[in-house]
Formats: sequence, structure tokens, C-alpha cells
Amino acid sequence: MGIPRLHAKGRILNHRRGHRNAYPHQSLLSIEGVQNKKDAQFYVGKRVAYVYKGKTPRHGTKLRVIWGNIIRIHGNSGAVRAKFRPNLPAESFGSVFLPVYVQ
Repeated sequence: MGIPRLHAKGRILNHRRGHRNAYPHQSLLSIEGVQNKKDAQFYVGKRVAYVYKGKTPRHGTKLRVIWGNIIRIHGNSGAVRAKFRPNLPAESFGSVFLPVYVQ
């Protein structure tokens, strides 16, 4: 048995959307090593951190974080939906986030 992982990398894909409408209150995420519905189900209810760097320091650091929760799986290929508070900006698409296991 290996060392338990406390986090896994993932990628922000897009807002949930249809043909014409986008729903920015839900974001689609792809988690590293997750290939199907069964694997993705483990992450439902876990917290997610999107860390980015701001222009000016706040509280002694330029790093900022937007927290969210994984709310359900999306499709058959292991993608998940997450709600962030506040909503993720469009410039975050394609960037890396960290799902946090420990609650």
C-alpha cells in the first residue's frame, strides 16, 4: 500500500454550457487519473481550490484562492461539475486546480 495522496491535479475545462447558453455558476473539471464515472464519484462532495497570482500583495502575498465544491459527475469520461464562490473567470480555463481530499 502506497502513501495516501492528499490532493490530485486537475484542469479547468469550461463553464457548463448548452448550444447557445453558458452557465458560469458551474464549471467543468477534468481530474488527473480519472477516466470513468466510477472513479469520478469518489470526488463528489470534495473541496476544490483554484490558486492564482494577483497583481498587488494582500495579507503579505500575491497568491489568491477561489474555493469550490464538486457537486456531481458530468458525462461518462470522468469529468465533474463544480460550483465556485465567486464564479471562476474565463481566463482560468485550461489552468490547473487542486482537489482537496481531507475534510
